[in-house]
Amino acid sequence: MTTEEIELSAGTVAYRDTGGDGPVLVLLHGLMMDASLWDETITELAADHRCVAPTLPLGAHRHGMRADADLSLPGVARLVAEFLDRLDLRDVVLVGNDTGGALVQLMMVDGAARVAGVVLVSCDAFDNFPPGLTGRTLVLSGRLPPRLFGMFMQQMRLRPLRRTPVAFGWLTLRGDAATARWIRPVLERPEIRRDAVRTLRAAADTGLLLAAAERLPRFDRPALVVWARGDRVMPPEHGRRLAALLPRGRLVEIDDSYTLVPLDRPTELARAIRQFTRSSAAT
Repeated sequence: MTTEEIELSAGTVAYRDTGGDGPVLVLLHGLMMDASLWDETITELAADHRCVAPTLPLGAHRHGMRADADLSLPGVARLVAEFLDRLDLRDVVLVGNDTGGALVQLMMVDGAARVAGVVLVSCDAFDNFPPGLTGRTLVLSGRLPPRLFGMFMQQMRLRPLRRTPVAFGWLTLRGDAATARWIRPVLERPEIRRDAVRTLRAAADTGLLLAAAERLPRFDRPALVVWARGDRVMPPEHGRRLAALLPRGRLVEIDDSYTLVPLDRPTELARAIRQFTRSSAAT
């Protein structure tokens, strides 16, 4: 797997790319995360898939975005569409976890011309946006000026505070090392703090995914919904509702995991994705 960079309209975006043949998976992460969310899942899938994982400007990115960049979720969804165009990726299976799944839903209802199928993994949906106590706390902190937001985030250096429900404690059972890594850019770089605050302030549109859900039944391509049975941030009934809404939707539930299934149960998630891409290709 190589790490590349591409210049897009909003700024420089880094991405990981395994290359190779097989179905193309484009894997999207959530707020205050980066592409490393998918590392273990990609390791499982790279033998027979091309896996492409961009680090989006959602608070753990490496390059500050342009001052006029639209860092709202619809703006970032359009940036993903631009990313697919620029790399000329076709017949893509979009995979999104946490707020990455919200981006996938926005792309599903906006045409998604290059998308052959989708996988939604324990993600924001319906009225759960911002999601749970974790999301609401993060969005509230985004009202602070960037310098004060950075001071607020400094407490996340301490593992006991990262493991609280208002931080990453209800998002992952096993991925604390990853969460410690994800907070570094916003702690160390003022331009990343500015971008994060811009994104969080734009994330207060609580009706965004409710409006998208009304249009999801029009998505006629294969869809897999993978949900953690023990999720405490993304209600498991939302996974069932999403699968029922989608004409070609199918649900897989995974035990012993919180929201960040790629960290908690990467092998089981990879198995579900592989079965999905094989069955989609067969049909």
